[in-house]
Amino acid sequence: MAEKWTPSSWRSKPILQVPAYPDQQAVADVEARLASYPPLVFAGEARNLKAHLAEVAEGRGFLLQGGDCAESFAEHHADHIRDFFRVFLQMAVVLTYGSKLPVVKVGRIAGQFAKPRSSDFEMKDGVELPSYRGDIINGIDFTEESRIPDPKRQAMAYRQSAATLNLIRAFAQGGFANLDHVHQWMLGFVKDSPQSHRYQETADRISEALAFMRACGVGADTTQQLRQTDFFTSHEALLLGYEEALTRVDSTTGDYYATSGHMLWIGDRTRQPDHAHLEFFRGVKNPIGLKCGPSLTPDGLLELIDILNPENEPGRLTLIARFGADKVFDHLPALVRAVEREGRKVVWSCDPMHGNTITSNGYKTRPFDRVLKEVESFFAVHRAEGTHAGGVHVEMTGRNVTECTGGAREVSPEDLGNRYHTHCDPRLNADQALELAFLISENLRRESDDRVSQVA
Repeated sequence: MAEKWTPSSWRSKPILQVPAYPDQQAVADVEARLASYPPLVFAGEARNLKAHLAEVAEGRGFLLQGGDCAESFAEHHADHIRDFFRVFLQMAVVLTYGSKLPVVKVGRIAGQFAKPRSSDFEMKDGVELPSYRGDIINGIDFTEESRIPDPKRQAMAYRQSAATLNLIRAFAQGGFANLDHVHQWMLGFVKDSPQSHRYQETADRISEALAFMRACGVGADTTQQLRQTDFFTSHEALLLGYEEALTRVDSTTGDYYATSGHMLWIGDRTRQPDHAHLEFFRGVKNPIGLKCGPSLTPDGLLELIDILNPENEPGRLTLIARFGADKVFDHLPALVRAVEREGRKVVWSCDPMHGNTITSNGYKTRPFDRVLKEVESFFAVHRAEGTHAGGVHVEMTGRNVTECTGGAREVSPEDLGNRYHTHCDPRLNADQALELAFLISENLRRESDDRVSQVA
């Protein structure tokens, strides 16, 4: 039998990617205050997301998950949240059309503050300091004072998450998500894009569908679903003390839910089966994600699935594949076959960002063609295996940054320094994110056509 789980049982396990706080009593004091704060999200909302993801696991939906690499305190502006949400909605409309399936919208927002690092220290000009681990832990400025982990930052992250959630809920339910508005924004993008001819057919068909619906008396003014949307939040649950403090018992079921976000995921660096992160995740009832990188074997994946989803509950577990454009065919087919052979119910999602990071002109970047190649390879594997390519997980922003090279507007290595604003990893800008959505839509349309032909 598995050991008894409690929200704190992870503390008896080995743990990686944790900050070295100089004052443990200060950490305990902050965690105690957080434990008294209201939940950021509610158990019923997490169950609602799990139900949507269960449909994706059965091939009846598609997951769009995206947002900032790492949220920052300094750039917490209403305009930034609005711009992200606007582009995210446009992507969802394009993907809905391509897949002919409901798109589940999950943002990397209102909690995505902590970042794993490949090294505990960073060297600049002969000076070595602790690595930046996200604003919830320490500061990005390369000074000794800034890099000292400060537990008070956890309370700041909580307050920023609460404010962000408040604004997003207003956008999602208050008319900003009106489908007519979103489509007009999308048409503006198509008109201005250097690749407009490639996207015009999709845009025209969506316009025709909306016109037909209006002629039938179905429009945003008469149908709530066309002027509102469900939107969920997610983040990598790296800082387990923060997560434990916000874990609560649901009064209706008696189950434990992490109330820091609707969906949490485990990174590729912290998925050891006998370590703290797996221990924490196995006990909360939220839908969860698991990053799957090149070092994960089929047997290793099945062991992790047994720990995280022993009851084989559809919608509970999303497997987020992140291999690198040139490694998808080397690793993904064996994982998919093992999961299918054992009858495991999972959502398969593609993270085309983290395996495709390079350095160019002195900046970390991600070439758009590599991002696209990984997505296309992901779809090709699932078509070959007869399984559902269920989602995409991207780092993106609604701003006109220059952090990833390529795309229709051809961001060059020389352009990277113009508007390179990320606190950690490079993100797709608004144009690149929408362009990716159109290109994914083409793959989804092929998958949809395959489903129709199989039924016929």
